[in-house]
Amino acid sequence: MRIIAGKHKGRRIELGKELGPDIRPTSDFAREAIFNILTHGKHGLNGHTFDDKRVLDLFCGTGAFGLEALSRGAAHVTFIDQSREAIATARHNAQRIGEEAQVDFVLANATRLSKARAPFDLIFLDPPYFSKLIPPTLESLHGGGWLAQDGTVVIEHDAKEVIPLPESFTKVDERKYGRAVVELLKLA
Repeated sequence: MRIIAGKHKGRRIELGKELGPDIRPTSDFAREAIFNILTHGKHGLNGHTFDDKRVLDLFCGTGAFGLEALSRGAAHVTFIDQSREAIATARHNAQRIGEEAQVDFVLANATRLSKARAPFDLIFLDPPYFSKLIPPTLESLHGGGWLAQDGTVVIEHDAKEVIPLPESFTKVDERKYGRAVVELLKLA
C-alpha cells in the first residue's frame, strides 16, 4: 500500500505484524477513487483542497485514509480505533512520514464516543465488514457533535451488507468497487 497523491506521494504504508484478521485495508484503487470523488465531486470538497480540513479516521487500522488526507494538505487528523495494535500501526506510519505534529491517536470504542472537542470536516468510517458497527457509530458521531454541519462522512462496507442509516444522516453518493461499497453521507 502506498500514499497516492500529495506531498507524501509514493510513500509506503506499512501493515503492522500484530494486526488481527479484522484489519482489511482499502485497496489503493478504491482509496484513489474515494479521494477523487471527495476532491472533484459536488458532495465532497467540490474542487477545493484538503487545506485547513480536520479529518477523523475511525476504525483507522493502518491509518491509510488519514495519512492520505494529510499528504493532500489536511490540517489535522485524529485516528481512533479500539485495537491497540491498530493505533500503534497508524502511529508508526505517521511517524515514518514525519506527520506527528498534525495527528492525535485515541484508543476508544467508536460506538461510544464522548463529546467532540471540535467538529470534523471529513470522517472516514471503515469498520470490519459485517460487524454491524456503522449505524451505532453514526449515532455516536451525531450525538457527540463530531461532524461539522457541512461535513462529509465516508462509509465503506461489503456489497452484501444492508446498512440502515440513522434519520440524522442522508446518503448523497454511492459507488461500488469490487465487493466494496462506498457511500458519502451528510447530516440530514
